[in-house]
Amino acid sequence: MSETAPVTLSPSPTGRQPERQPEQRLRRLWLCADDYGISPAVNRAIRDLIARGRINATSVMVTAPSFSAAEAAALAAVGRPARGAAIGLHFTLTAPFRPSTPAYRPVAPDGAFPSLPKKLATGLLARLDPGALRAEAASQFDAFRTAFGRPPDFVDGHQHVHLLPQVGDALLDVMRAAAPTAWIRQCGRVSQRSRRWDDPKGLLLAVLSRRLRARSAACGIPTNPAFAGTYRFTRAAGYDALFASFLEGLPDGGLVMCHPGFVDAELRRLDSLTVMREREYSFFAGERFPHLLASHGFALAAPAPRRDRE
Repeated sequence: MSETAPVTLSPSPTGRQPERQPEQRLRRLWLCADDYGISPAVNRAIRDLIARGRINATSVMVTAPSFSAAEAAALAAVGRPARGAAIGLHFTLTAPFRPSTPAYRPVAPDGAFPSLPKKLATGLLARLDPGALRAEAASQFDAFRTAFGRPPDFVDGHQHVHLLPQVGDALLDVMRAAAPTAWIRQCGRVSQRSRRWDDPKGLLLAVLSRRLRARSAACGIPTNPAFAGTYRFTRAAGYDALFASFLEGLPDGGLVMCHPGFVDAELRRLDSLTVMREREYSFFAGERFPHLLASHGFALAAPAPRRDRE
């Protein structure tokens, strides 16, 4: 996708020929669909949007029951060679999903990861097991490499667990060897004081991201310059208005998180986020999305050539 807008002509009230204006450079946007692997219907919707050129990144849950070699191959092949997308690891540590390492602790009585509230409380108190975290991170990186034949382009976390200090440290430690060219998602927002308290989740993520940015910089691992995409999934506002608000003040290279998908029985079994996934998909697949993107001065970023392709 082009990164520049067409040359525009200024009006000429005096009747003279309009003067050519300099090209206006569009800001590059990463539009990342989280949760690839959570269900066949979500996977299909994400691949469809990549093939349409409507999103340019997705992060993969390698521990999800619906993720398989066939789903990985379908994602890797979608749109080639005309279209492309960055493919990342969606590091997972919360229920109802299960660890990929048998020795991971703590786990729930059914063997799954603890719930998000328990993980959050334990993580904020720095009571997680660093060794278990590193082993689980290494295992999920290995599963990604096995599925795709290469390391991930970037790393983020399901329900943003990668922002917990001990989790982030474990990921950064493993990334230096397992994915040396990857970047990690930080969730610091563009400052919008008038709306800061309307999005308490986004505020918490922004606070937790400060440490991750500092640790990532110390490790020489890049991060995205800004982040948007959090909202109350039950709210009735149209998603097109929400998406427009995400773009306000977002700099070049900023990232917007999204969760498009179709709903199937597997998604209903694993996750409460259903209806809004279909609304997001409809928006991104529709005609309003590209016009809104261009009107705000954005174009989807083109993934860089992979230096570590095997």
